[in-house]
Amino acid sequence: MKKILSMILAVAMLMTLAAFAASAEGDVYSVAYLVNGNLGDKSFFDSAEAGLAALQEAGRIEYTTIEMGGTDEDQPTWLSTLYDVSASEDYDVIICGTYQMPDYLKEVATEYPDQKYVIFDDNTYVGENANVLNLTYRQNDMGYLVGVYAACMTADTSLNNINEDAVVGFVGGVDSPVINDFLIGFIEGAQSVNPDIKIDTRYTNDYVDTAIAKEYGLSMINDNKCDIIWGVAGNAGNGAAEAALETGKAWFIGVDSDQELTLSPDLAALTLTSGLKNIGNSLIWVFDELDAGNEYWGTEVTLGLAEGGVGIVTDKNFDKYASDDTKAAVTAAQEAVLSGSITVDTAIGENAADVVSLREAVRP
Repeated sequence: MKKILSMILAVAMLMTLAAFAASAEGDVYSVAYLVNGNLGDKSFFDSAEAGLAALQEAGRIEYTTIEMGGTDEDQPTWLSTLYDVSASEDYDVIICGTYQMPDYLKEVATEYPDQKYVIFDDNTYVGENANVLNLTYRQNDMGYLVGVYAACMTADTSLNNINEDAVVGFVGGVDSPVINDFLIGFIEGAQSVNPDIKIDTRYTNDYVDTAIAKEYGLSMINDNKCDIIWGVAGNAGNGAAEAALETGKAWFIGVDSDQELTLSPDLAALTLTSGLKNIGNSLIWVFDELDAGNEYWGTEVTLGLAEGGVGIVTDKNFDKYASDDTKAAVTAAQEAVLSGSITVDTAIGENAADVVSLREAVRP
């Protein structure tokens, strides 16, 4: 009897110690990730999935991914799926993202005020729901690195398609604070390398149709001798890559995701690098903060280089074509932004810089 009692006490002690250890390591969150498309995009959705997978592997969350499809026929299910997942009360945090989801999320988050939600790369309804965290990204920091890189590369005439003129291009979507935040960083980064560089900026006013971006790209290359163009207009911006391919006289830089992985092989071959929004890193940051006792529900959090929220692709074509001096310049620029010795201006908010004056001053 004494042996049995001793065994019971020993087991109870082990269970207590195990529970204490689990508590000491922090909560394990139950998470639902709703994809308004499908995995395999090699972009935002896959990045978010990779971040959540890393958190689960570390024992910090348990998550379920629901691929809702991305076609027009799928869209009616996005709202019903949000409602169903929220009504289940199975999850501590529900995650979704992109510009297509805020209207659906606002409706459901209002109906379920006790459920916590994270939406990445959107700030449409910031502060209107106390249970929603909006994650956005410091694209001006990203733009600065891309600008430094482009200015270095356009000066390297040993590279095919690079001419003697220090002129680069920027094809933006809508002439808006967010797109101009990319631009202002791009200009300031480029000018830090060459104060006399020229930047041809044009806007498609569209994020889908590649035709106008291609038209602009052809004009930039043929009329103004641009040899590198940064496309910041969603899918539409890829038209600039088509222009570079057609002329055989320029290179392309991608945006948001690693476009060398998403473009066709011929367009990927002339994509030098891409500015990145690191969705997966930003989700890891959210749970780091929760574990530290910091909550940001009902607010917008903008993540930059310091938080791993943005960056630049430094392998593949970047590594292949950039000289050691160019690589060192990009590294130095990143370290300067991280240390605070360089503060990149922004086009957003009350302290927005005069984008129009800066943009016009560098036109070719």
